[in-house]
Amino acid sequence: MNNAIQIYQSPDGQMQLDVQMDNQTVWLTQAQMSLLFQRERSVITKHIRNIFAEGELEEKVVCANFAHTTKHGALADKTQEQSSVFYNLDVIISVGYRVKSQRGTQFRQWATARLKDFLVKGYAINQKRLDELAQMVSIIQQTSETDHLQLSEAKGLLNVLSNYTQSYVLLNQFDSHSLQTENLNENITYEIQYEEARREIDILKQNLIDLKEATALFGNEKDDSFRGILGNILQTFGGQYLYPSIEAQAANLLYFVIKNHPFSDGNKRIGAFLFIWFLEKNKHRLDTNGSVKINEYGLVALALLVAQSNPADKDLMIDLIINLIKNRI
Repeated sequence: MNNAIQIYQSPDGQMQLDVQMDNQTVWLTQAQMSLLFQRERSVITKHIRNIFAEGELEEKVVCANFAHTTKHGALADKTQEQSSVFYNLDVIISVGYRVKSQRGTQFRQWATARLKDFLVKGYAINQKRLDELAQMVSIIQQTSETDHLQLSEAKGLLNVLSNYTQSYVLLNQFDSHSLQTENLNENITYEIQYEEARREIDILKQNLIDLKEATALFGNEKDDSFRGILGNILQTFGGQYLYPSIEAQAANLLYFVIKNHPFSDGNKRIGAFLFIWFLEKNKHRLDTNGSVKINEYGLVALALLVAQSNPADKDLMIDLIINLIKNRI
């Protein structure tokens, strides 16, 4: 792998790490996380094992073997190549949250800043775009109320940027309003219907109420606008869908449930839920490599961006969502 090394030093100057940076994320070994979080390695191992066992992260996606050079154990002035297991920023953040380490928060802030530097390096991104990215960060910070939400939203922003910046081509197209919506999947095998969607929302509502994450107002329809949204998505002309692809129908579903506020409470959560549910029904939630196109943190960030977007930018936002979930050719 073509990875770069960055030196991280804790604010108190008492600890320093050589940090691998590759594939738009940062990587640490268990031993480095032990040093970073000031915990025994066995504690780090236990947390990582639980993260994978609970399905919070998928091991094969967030782990990598990197070769590195070390001193030879038997021969003086000699080196040898060794391979070690490294874990990406998603794992580092998850472990940091579980051990509640102040150093973990400091490292996350440092890593986020370094990642942004790496993402823009080598590309001519104008100041207007950088200001927009700063505004996105500000939106997420303003809507966060606890440390847990701040971690989740930060991970979401990184996830969106990671997908959104395949080589920053999408960023340039976003600036010029020329996002490409070609090569989309028109094999729509599932049409979203009001009655089934309503049942799924009711199940979601009860689950959230049981978890004390919602009130009785959650999912209550204010009028017939939700039924109208679903009807609009399935519009046809001459026997053809007006939104002829899975991506277009999913993007419009997410956008209009969030922006039109058809429910008394829970519009963002319901919109995000139905978006993923619709993609799953049409077997379009996973990318060609088997990983989810947008994980739970990225979905939260995307829902916030839709909610905060200017209604005049509707078509642009929908094109952005389409580009985030379309298969890469």
